[in-house]
This record gives sequence, C-alpha cells and structure tokens, in this order.
Amino acid sequence: MTRFIFITGGVVSSLGKGLASAALGAALQARGFKVRLRKLDPYINVDPGTMSPYQHGEVYVTDDGAETDLDLGHYERFTCVSSRQSDNVTTGRIYSDVIAKERRGDYLGATIQVIPHITDAIKEFVLGNIEDEDFVLCEIGGTVGDIEGTPFLEAIRQLGNELGREQVMYLHLTLLPWIATAGELKTKPTQHSVKELLSVGIQPDILLCRAEREIPQSERRKIALFCNVRPDAVIPALDVDSIYRVPISYHEQGLDAQVCRHFGLTTPEPDFSRWQDIVDRATHPEGEVTIAVVGKYTGLLDAYKSLSEALTHGGIANNVKVRLNWIDAEIFEREDVIKHLESVHGILVPGGFGERGTEGKIAAARFARERQIPYFGICLGMQMAVIEAARHRSGIAGAGSSEFGTPGEPVVGLMTEWAKGEDIEKRASDGNLGGTMRLGAYPCVLTPGSKVREIYGQDHISERHRHRYEVNTAYKERLEAAGMVFSGMSPDGVLPEIVELPDHSWYIAVQFHPELKSRPFEPHPLFVSFIGAAVQQSRLV
Repeated sequence: MTRFIFITGGVVSSLGKGLASAALGAALQARGFKVRLRKLDPYINVDPGTMSPYQHGEVYVTDDGAETDLDLGHYERFTCVSSRQSDNVTTGRIYSDVIAKERRGDYLGATIQVIPHITDAIKEFVLGNIEDEDFVLCEIGGTVGDIEGTPFLEAIRQLGNELGREQVMYLHLTLLPWIATAGELKTKPTQHSVKELLSVGIQPDILLCRAEREIPQSERRKIALFCNVRPDAVIPALDVDSIYRVPISYHEQGLDAQVCRHFGLTTPEPDFSRWQDIVDRATHPEGEVTIAVVGKYTGLLDAYKSLSEALTHGGIANNVKVRLNWIDAEIFEREDVIKHLESVHGILVPGGFGERGTEGKIAAARFARERQIPYFGICLGMQMAVIEAARHRSGIAGAGSSEFGTPGEPVVGLMTEWAKGEDIEKRASDGNLGGTMRLGAYPCVLTPGSKVREIYGQDHISERHRHRYEVNTAYKERLEAAGMVFSGMSPDGVLPEIVELPDHSWYIAVQFHPELKSRPFEPHPLFVSFIGAAVQQSRLV
C-alpha cells in the first residue's frame, strides 16, 4: 500500500519545503522504505521553461525531458531517485489538460468547474504513475492562503477523505521568528498559518517549525495546544552548518519516527552513517580552492542551484572546500579580466540564454586558455569557448552565434532537427519557445584517448540537455586544425557534445548539463576531475 505525505508551507515563502521534503524522503529511505517525491506548483505557466531565472531560479531537467521546478533537484540529490515527467505539475498544465478534454467533448456537455473537474485532474496526477513505492511525498508550492494554491489544497483535502487517514498524512512547515527586542520566539505566525489551513478543511498531523535557535519545550507544548497536534509532533527544524546534515537533524528531532507512528509502522533504527560521512567531509575539508563562476544570473544564486551543489560534491570527493566567486559576465565588457580572475584556481562558465554578457564569457574562456587555468564550459559556456577558439586560434574573425543576430561566421547555429531515439525532432526559428528545446537525456560517444574518455572511464555516456543552439560542424575541421578536439559526439556524428584542448592542463566544455546528475554520494566525474585540477592549480599559485 502506498502512503501519501502532503507537505504544505505557511507564514512566508522560501522556508525550504523542497529541502524538507527531500530530507524526509532520505530519512524514510534510511528506514528501508521506497519513496517518490512530487511537486505541485500553483503558478499558471505550463512549465518553468519560459520563466526568467531571476523569478523562478533554475529550471531542472529530467531524463525524460521535463522542465521542472528546482526542488526536483533536491529530491534527486537526496534520494538518488530519478524524477520523471509525472513528478511535477503546474496549474497551467492542469487547466490545459482539462480544457483540451472539454474541447474534445470528453465531459459530455457538463459545465466545467474547479470542483470537481480541476480537483479531479490534480488528484489524478497525485495518484498516477505509481509503482511499488511505500511513500509518495507531495510538496505543494507557495504558502497556505495563496489564491493560486486553493484548488491544490482542496484536492489533497479530498484525498484525505477518500483514501483515509491510515494512508494520508499532512505535514505543515511554518516559521517561528525570533524577535530580538522581546528576546523570544513567537508562535503566533504558526498558529495563524495552521488556522488558515484548517479553514480549508485540513488538520496538519505534524508541524515542522523553522527556527534559528532552540525551541523550548514550553513553546512546543503551546503550539501543540493551539494547533491541535501532539507535543511530540511539533518538530524543530533548526539551521545547520550543511544542508546534508538536515536528514540527520530531522531524525534526531524525531520526524521520521512520528511519520512511522502516524501510519502504525515499526522499523529498525535507521543508519545515517553515510550521511554523517558526507557532512564530516563537507565541514572538515583538508584544503580550499576558489572557482570563478562567470555567469549572467548571478543576482539570484538559485538560478545555479544544481551547479553550486555539483561543485560542492566535487569538493567533497577531493576533500577540499570549494569557495565560489560569482562574477557577472558583463563586468568583463567594462573591466580587465585579470583583476577578477588572476587568483582563482578554476573558471566555470555556465549555461544561459540571450546575448547579454556573452562577450564577457568569451573573455573568461580566453583568459583561462592563455593562462593555463582549468576551464569548465557548460552549454552556452561551451559555445562561447568554441567561438573564442574560432576567433583567436583559427583566425575566424567574424565567429559568432546566430542566437544573437546574423554573424559573419555562424560557428554556433539554431538546430532545426535532431535524432531522438528512432524519431526526428524538428523545430522552426519562428516556432513556440516553450518546450521546444532539445530536452532530456541523450547519448554521447567519447573519443578514445581523449581526456573525457579517461574521466568517464567508458565509451558511451548519457547526459541531460536543455538548448536549441549547437556548434556548427561545418567549422569542425578548422577548429581541430587549430588544436581543439571534438571529443564527444552524438551517435550519428552530427551534433558536437564535448570539446577539449589537449595542450591545456584542464580545458573541457560540454553542451549538456552534467550538474543535473551529480549526487553527494555519486559526484559527477567531470566535477570531481575539474575540482581535482583546481587543487593542482592551487599548488602552483
């Protein structure tokens, strides 16, 4: 029997529901349960694919090509369970599906309403595509009281009645703010948040209370009394020194034990030794390296969430702390790169869209190449590295990308068709933007004897993509003649996936997003190798 845990949030946004859901999933795994995590997003966009990174943060891409909320990255990193298309849904997708059915006449002339048609569609999503999971954890985005989230709360209320409390549990995440002038934690915001939840017919079973300091037992009893839960079901969620300590912290506070108690389950005590090992390595490094991340969304670091975590994983694997120096690429269009990059041990240029900052990224790639500093280019970072090599090694002065206009030499151009399994995907330059990129996992063949073949230790790999522009193979011979090796290609030999410079200590750029597949227990080999090269560089500085 699959059990459902619905995670809601109140008081303020950004409390960390995604991290809390992921940590609870990891704790239940440690008790031997099979888990799956899902996210219900109330915004009306069909998916986050067309949303600005400054508004939404990172778009996380699954193997099967879904553009999803960044919280699915937390889910995968903490549980190592690969997410799917069926693990993230938005109001926009729900309404699109319901309206499509109405247009087909599937409702036989009925008047379409939020209840029951929208709520039924939400319930269908929650219950769909479940295999033999013991627990499905469903996080509802936003906070209780948001008008957009009302249909989702109504849907999970209905599921509580339909499935029964022996199969459903409600966990509510709230904030206990510390008021310095009063010298105490305040419980009233939590009380009001629970009252808001009760107004839609949901009584929380467990309260997870974010606080920056210990919650006295007297305050926990007070919360329990006013919110109608047991005192031991009021769980402190305190700030910790590493996000990978969160599953351990929740276990020590009794969260997973309370979940098992709610469902009447008895299990042996879980083993968190591997989590403790990760925490010990993360908090007690043997050294430190500085990596410059030259991007265009550095004003909101959630835009690079998986990237920063993958770099952390690379540091853990090398027993070093990775200090990230976030640099807006546009600054290199006004200032000399030496001022910002001469003391770093590695340079990483991540993905992005649009022309802004691209010349700065090209300048960073050139600096790394000429100064023999380890360079890692990802997606747009690969395209900029290729354009830099075309201009300054191959002598192609007009090298550019058709994404930014009509360059004299379109070294990077729009993909109009590509192979996806046995099918051919086709796109037009004037087509829709949403959901039209090359998305999801695609295979890549590595060149024998190349650096990446050595790093991966295998000839064939599969990595996740999210792009619509690609390096133009018409320039491949001229770039190779100048020393740039195309060390990874699509199986049909049409699409360049990886380039590297053999005459450089570590200069690799990839079209895909390796950060999306990195886990604390399974760090991505490219990030492990990159940070290892940065360690070597630190010994030369």
